[in-house]
Amino acid sequence: MDYGRPSLADALAAQYVAGTLRGAARRRFENLLPSHPALQHAVREWQGRLMPLTAVLPPEPPSPEVWKGIEARLWPAAPAPARVVPAASPGGWQRLAWWRGLAGFASIAALTLGVLLANPPPPVAPVVVVLQATGNDSTVGGSMVASFSGDGRAVTARTLTPVSMGQDKVLQLWWATVDGPPQSLGLIRPDGVTVLPKDLLPGGLKGSQLDHMAVSVEPPGGSPTGKPTGPVVFYGKL
Repeated sequence: MDYGRPSLADALAAQYVAGTLRGAARRRFENLLPSHPALQHAVREWQGRLMPLTAVLPPEPPSPEVWKGIEARLWPAAPAPARVVPAASPGGWQRLAWWRGLAGFASIAALTLGVLLANPPPPVAPVVVVLQATGNDSTVGGSMVASFSGDGRAVTARTLTPVSMGQDKVLQLWWATVDGPPQSLGLIRPDGVTVLPKDLLPGGLKGSQLDHMAVSVEPPGGSPTGKPTGPVVFYGKL
């Protein structure tokens, strides 16, 4: 295999940097990388293209369920102590014991909160999908990327090569499951980064069962039918 061919080196580097090159293929690529300048150059190019995308994603605070899961792992619930029935009527010593118990509980709660704040969970890396030009339109070439936040709910899209569009045409981004109909993620810029509205994927990236993405050329305002009407100019699988 001629790894010096620019098209092959570019395709492999794109998959390597995006994380879609896995298993034996990834290990083979990493073994070849030190001795192939063309591969090294392609990897640097893709790193320069993709890494800035992570900077435009809005920070995602952990959900309450994440904090509850961490607390449950650090401090598993102990069995409830046996209830002690007081032998005598409430008195000053019993009220004092109640206040002491409350103060102890408050101290434990403050310590728990301090540990959680000092040791937040590690951030989840974004997922990047590379979409290549399909050749259905001779004026559109190159590639673009769609980047999902760690929870899969925030999406950005970026054309790596500016696309020349007429005044009567726009680009529209779509997603679909393996055998489901395409669903729109919105219109995207032909010459830069587009930050799309959040929660466009039901259930996030995993819950939506997203399989592939595509970009079509549409009239101003987007497809009037809810499905791609123009040529599909970019396509990529998750």
